[in-house]
Amino acid sequence: MKIFLARLPGTPVFDPAGDQIGRVRDVVVGLRLNRPPVVHGLVVEVQPRRKVFLPITRVRGIEAGSVVFTGRLNMRRFEQRATETLVVGEILDLAVHLGDQPMTVYDVAMEETRPSTWEITKVALYKGRRREPRTVGWGEVSGFDTLQKDQGAAGLIAAFESLRAADMASALHDLPSKRRIEIARALNDDRLADVLEELPPDDQIGILGTLEPERAADVLEEMGPDDAADLLHDLPEEQAAKLLALMEPGEAAPVRRLLTYPEDSAGGVMTSEPVILPPSATVAEALAHIRQQDLTPAVAAQVYVTRPPSETPTGTYLGVSHFQRLLREPPSTLLGGVLDPSIDPIRPDFTLREVTYYLANYNLLAAPVVDELGRLVGAVTVDDVLDHLLPEDWRERADDRDD
Repeated sequence: MKIFLARLPGTPVFDPAGDQIGRVRDVVVGLRLNRPPVVHGLVVEVQPRRKVFLPITRVRGIEAGSVVFTGRLNMRRFEQRATETLVVGEILDLAVHLGDQPMTVYDVAMEETRPSTWEITKVALYKGRRREPRTVGWGEVSGFDTLQKDQGAAGLIAAFESLRAADMASALHDLPSKRRIEIARALNDDRLADVLEELPPDDQIGILGTLEPERAADVLEEMGPDDAADLLHDLPEEQAAKLLALMEPGEAAPVRRLLTYPEDSAGGVMTSEPVILPPSATVAEALAHIRQQDLTPAVAAQVYVTRPPSETPTGTYLGVSHFQRLLREPPSTLLGGVLDPSIDPIRPDFTLREVTYYLANYNLLAAPVVDELGRLVGAVTVDDVLDHLLPEDWRERADDRDD
């Protein structure tokens, strides 16, 4: 589905409860070398003269003259970054060329090219005073390069665009410190969070320390709670407390809980956001949840079944169902009937050594962590354990072996 963006300004924006919280004012995109721009999100005016940023990944629907989003809206004032471009403010009415013909941009259209990724794929152009737009592909038009405001950073980010977060982290790690920080600061919050999770602690601390405290808190909110807790563990206590205070309460709560556990325990390395469903959910619902693109293979390997509430700490833990079992069952089967009775949960105070033996003994990718009240508080995955068992400089050693 194509959505032309010139008609979006003024569109009402509704929260998950159906309440209008503001109106769209612009669309934020990132220009890329030889590729269509990627859409970062919307600029939303929530009150007179106050504009905030709504990531495109949280937009649930754009239809019937409205925008509906899911999750929460960060109320920090929107500030355009050097590598970001505003569609309405900078692209519409821009003088460009179609071949050798001078043209003017009338509108642009975005499409969802893969789950949760939107790109500007079409450009509507007109010539002279005649407002009869002609729609062509983005790549057919020249002249957009005049919008590049930070070509050095933008070019390198564009080159890194297709890399996995771990590979981009390795590339950043090899850059001089000044250049690494310059590129990291130009990334959007989601991408920077993904990359920070893969960097060594010294690089994490160095990059986070160059950000404004409000933005550093935003990036921590985009990280997994376990990774955010690990990073805060490595910061001076005063700085960590300040960043926690700046985070949204709902995002900070799981991080605070993780910080109460020793770093070398199951509670200290677990993720507090595994896939959790009630026993009344169906196999079809479970498969839909583990198909989410942002889940790691270890987290998506199994579904944890509990009584409500379904966020950690949950209601009573009932059991786990592995994705292979889910694939063998009819879609309408209830999860309560396909639990694996052979997997006992582990306690938050298990040492890393005990967790390692447990995962190896039962050939598991992940294990449920249950507290003394019988509540699921998280899950330990094999990648969590590896991150803490390997020496801190394992990335550098891996690079040395590649030479």
